[in-house]
Order: sequence, then structure tokens, then C-alpha cells
Amino acid sequence: MAHWAELDENNIVLRVVVTDNEEADEGYQWLIDNHGGTWVKTSYNGNIRYNFASVGGSYDEQADAFVPVREYESWVLNTQTYTWEPPVQKPEGASHWEEETQSWFIPVEYDAE
Repeated sequence: MAHWAELDENNIVLRVVVTDNEEADEGYQWLIDNHGGTWVKTSYNGNIRYNFASVGGSYDEQADAFVPVREYESWVLNTQTYTWEPPVQKPEGASHWEEETQSWFIPVEYDAE
């Protein structure tokens, strides 16, 4: 099986589909013949193009990389992995990022006694 991402005119991923792949790029030709559009192969385990394509994410043609959706405005793109990273490293025990304060939330442990 092969996975393919359909891109819009701005290289935003519209959908990801699975096709047969018994012959090299067999699925690509079927997609073109039946759906038209622009299709780029993606790898579920990230073997090609850095990341598995995700709907709403984008494809960077020059880097030949799929970039996931940016969750927070303050996060920056790591051009070694093509993933978004927080401006502050996640400390141990942190549960989630808080964009308003641009910091990690660390839950307080209460003593039940």
C-alpha cells in the first residue's frame, strides 16, 4: 500500500489516501486518471519527506518535506526535522503548553494527608 497527499494550489494538504502499490507509482497514475489534482507520496513511518502528511498541514517543495499544522503561534519550525517546536524546552512533569503565558503548565501535586 502507498499513501498519497492531495495538495491545493498553496501546497496545503487536502486529504491523504491509500492506494495499491504493486508496481512503482501505480497508485499515482490511478489518482491522476481518476481525480486529477496534485499528489505527493507520503510515508506513514516518515521514511520520506520527513513527516507523514496531515490534513491542513503543508508541503514544502524546496525542502521536499511535509510540515504538520502549527498548533501555537509562538512555536518555530525546526528545519532539521520539519516539526514545530516550542520556544521553551518542555520541563519534566509538564503536562501541556499554555500559549497565553508562553510557558509549560506543571500540575501541582497535593498531599492527600
